[in-house]
Amino acid sequence: MKIVFALLTVWLTAFSQLFHVAAPAKKAPQPKEYVITAFGAGTDSTKLNTQAIQKTIDQAATAGGGTVVIPKGVFLSGALFFKPKTHLRLQAGAKLKGSDNIADYPLIPSRMEGQKLDYYAALVNATKVNGFTITGPGTIDGNGLQFWKGFWAHRDSMQKAHKPSTNLEVHRPRLLFIWGCDKVTIKNVKLHNSGFWTTHLYQCTNVLMEGCDIRSPFRPVKAPSTDGVDIDVCSKVTIRNCYVSVNDDGICMKGGKGPTAQKLPENGPIEDVLVENCTFGEVHAAMTCGSECIHANRITMRNCKMDNDRPVLLFKMRPDTYQVYENITVENITGKCGTIVTLSPWMQFFNMAGSTEKPFGTIRNIRISNVKVQCREFAVLDGNPTDKVSDIVFTNVEATSPKATFTNKYPSVKFNNVTLNGTPVKPTEAVQGGAAAKPLLPD
Repeated sequence: MKIVFALLTVWLTAFSQLFHVAAPAKKAPQPKEYVITAFGAGTDSTKLNTQAIQKTIDQAATAGGGTVVIPKGVFLSGALFFKPKTHLRLQAGAKLKGSDNIADYPLIPSRMEGQKLDYYAALVNATKVNGFTITGPGTIDGNGLQFWKGFWAHRDSMQKAHKPSTNLEVHRPRLLFIWGCDKVTIKNVKLHNSGFWTTHLYQCTNVLMEGCDIRSPFRPVKAPSTDGVDIDVCSKVTIRNCYVSVNDDGICMKGGKGPTAQKLPENGPIEDVLVENCTFGEVHAAMTCGSECIHANRITMRNCKMDNDRPVLLFKMRPDTYQVYENITVENITGKCGTIVTLSPWMQFFNMAGSTEKPFGTIRNIRISNVKVQCREFAVLDGNPTDKVSDIVFTNVEATSPKATFTNKYPSVKFNNVTLNGTPVKPTEAVQGGAAAKPLLPD
């Protein structure tokens, strides 16, 4: 009897498995949406909505997380602070517009120009918000005109008085400041008219920026220091399918400056950055290492189009800072530019702070390949006298330029299948005597 019962049990188990239909997999719950108009935000674009939008963020955080939604319309706001498990989404036709009054951006512990300092909050702030997302297709507009005008008025007055002027003396907010976050996504959103830097990523990992439109004007009023994306002590950052046209650097590697910058815990390297399938309109340079950067490693730009008269790759070599730029790849680049590569001294705000250190830069393992461009000059390779430059290789490059020669004081630079105006380039032909480069200064 026991044998019959055991056989029956085995048969029933097999039968149930044969006809068992698995339950459908449960989808991960979507974050709850919190529309700002439900919390008091109004569509009168002349009135501040800071309190109502911050209330929306706080409510979402208190409830365990959710997505703060900006609906169609223009919503004026000062600084907003996102909290863990909160997100931001801007619907079609939505515009989050920054106040042009610096009083609406509180002074808080922050980071600017490679320094730990108190500075004004950005329009959108996220600190230690892992998984933070900003999605479009709407717009975050910094409304920066008054800040730009104030900057140039102050700069002009200082020049007339023969006094120096820095970028920090006229107080201006950034558009986005994202600090200490892992797994950040900024996707299909328009980032326009920032008062200062547009996107500042600091001490972040695993960041994706995709399908973004990043702009600030060159005219009728220049938007000073409105870098597209500043990557500051970050790792694993991808910027893909974006359009960038700003009145400063497009994508910029930062991480600290000064003769002892490499010893300070708030500074550090930028590693594993990929910029691909992007278009660069007017910029000061498409991709820049400096002017506050102590170490950039494993940086790749590929499959990008240039439409400007500035460098594709720019090294700002500070003689007051130890710098290492290594394992940098630029490939599959088309369009028109100023130079393919510029490597020159950068003297802006030079300050040894009384140190007896003798900083120098190290540039090594730079690969430029499969480039076809129209340029003003092929390259300018003329750093500080103490910089150590090695292993720069151009491969499969076709350039046309009004200049038949270019500046290169490093005979070890290699050229493989490289033509300038249809003529093969050889290292000995490219060397132009190695005269000291003139400092580059901002417009």
